[in-house]
Amino acid sequence: MPHNRPHTARPGLTLVAACLGFVVVILDVSVVNVATKALAADFGGSLSGLEWLINGYTLTFAAFLLTAGAMGDRYDPKQIFMLGFALFAVTSLACGAAPSLVALIAARVVQGVGAAMIVPSSLSIVNTNFPDPAERTRAVSLWAAAGGLALALGPVVGGLLVDSLGWRSIFYVNVPIAAVGIVLVRAYARPAPARARDASVRRSLDLPGQLLAVVGLGALTGAIVEANAQGWTSATVLTCLAVFLVALAGFVAAERRSGDPMLPLHLFGRRAFTATSLIGGLLNFSFYGLIFVFSLFFQQIWDYSPIGAGLAFLPMTAAIMIANLLCGPLVKRHGARTVLITGNTLAAVGYLATVPVVDSGAYAQMAVQFVIAGFGLGLVVPSMTNAMLGSVDPVNAGIASGVLNASRQLGGLIGVAVMGLLVGQASSDRFLSGLRAALVWAVVALVIGGVLSAIGLRRPTPSAEPAPPSAAPRTEPAPSAADAR
Repeated sequence: MPHNRPHTARPGLTLVAACLGFVVVILDVSVVNVATKALAADFGGSLSGLEWLINGYTLTFAAFLLTAGAMGDRYDPKQIFMLGFALFAVTSLACGAAPSLVALIAARVVQGVGAAMIVPSSLSIVNTNFPDPAERTRAVSLWAAAGGLALALGPVVGGLLVDSLGWRSIFYVNVPIAAVGIVLVRAYARPAPARARDASVRRSLDLPGQLLAVVGLGALTGAIVEANAQGWTSATVLTCLAVFLVALAGFVAAERRSGDPMLPLHLFGRRAFTATSLIGGLLNFSFYGLIFVFSLFFQQIWDYSPIGAGLAFLPMTAAIMIANLLCGPLVKRHGARTVLITGNTLAAVGYLATVPVVDSGAYAQMAVQFVIAGFGLGLVVPSMTNAMLGSVDPVNAGIASGVLNASRQLGGLIGVAVMGLLVGQASSDRFLSGLRAALVWAVVALVIGGVLSAIGLRRPTPSAEPAPPSAAPRTEPAPSAADAR
């Protein structure tokens, strides 16, 4: 749009663009899961190679989310959104053209950087274009529902693409989606409010913190993934764990010393902020870990085709989408705390009820459990997102969404690696026992998430969650009472 034309803000079309951004990020998790058998047939490789294909993307996604959130606060989220979408499109082309598994993993690693730029900026755009709290709650619920739709249709669409056009098509499909998203947000999204931009322009990019985050998360991923092939006592795994601990200590020290950290540690003094960060990690630990192992289970143990595996996930992911749509009115009526407790409980019950039927050989015996678990998961995502946004000033919306999504991606990364470790190689005799153990781990994580919802989102007293004066940003007020909802 030429600069001399007046800007026409259209929140509805802006929300469509933000949702498209979230959709492609989610699609690139779900569609790759149903392509694992086809990829193994083309490139070979072990279970750890397939884990790196998933986790290489998740690693950079998680590691760069905080910096991407800060960049959105500093430079205007719509600009970061467009740049991230463009990078995502280019790397999707590279993924589709990859000549080897190593090249594909490398392209996925860079693709994760684009995803990191898209997600927090898309949520910040929603926050900017829907200033009314009630409208913002509905918009965030629709944004989350778009992710639910991608989860619901992603495995099915991915299976159809893999069966009909080959696995490379699952990456090429991102390009036209990215083009539409860029055009819409460029034409119709409001720029960040002047107050937010004036306040955040002083922020610098925390390069030491970013470097330590990448090193630490990379080492942790390497330790968990390679433990499956080499064992926990191998030199490689022990070295990775040592590097992770050193990087973690260095990261905390760097953030405490920095005058402008990428992760303001004082925000964790706010109960709702800390609780929702942890809940997000626990949720993705359960969901993405189980999606990965059930994809292997359906295709390599039950010998489903890619489209068959996609259809097997449809009851769960459709329930997620429906719950996402219902969540906004439920949060408005009952508050985020009640909805979060209910969602975590339902998801835990659904997964627990799946444990005794995984060796039945009959999909019908687990379909109802998938629906219950999916509905619970679908209630959690929008309610914790609204609670997180309500726990900070709008000036820090980018960093808050970055923290929440970084926590979620870190949880998913660990979930894929840990549950892959539990099942071992897909052809091994211990796969079923490992799958049952993975379900139990998921249940425990969700129960902890429910407890955190009950404890962490209680309505605070005015003095309950003060930020340390020396650490507080210059522009951030104390949280409102509403951040407990």
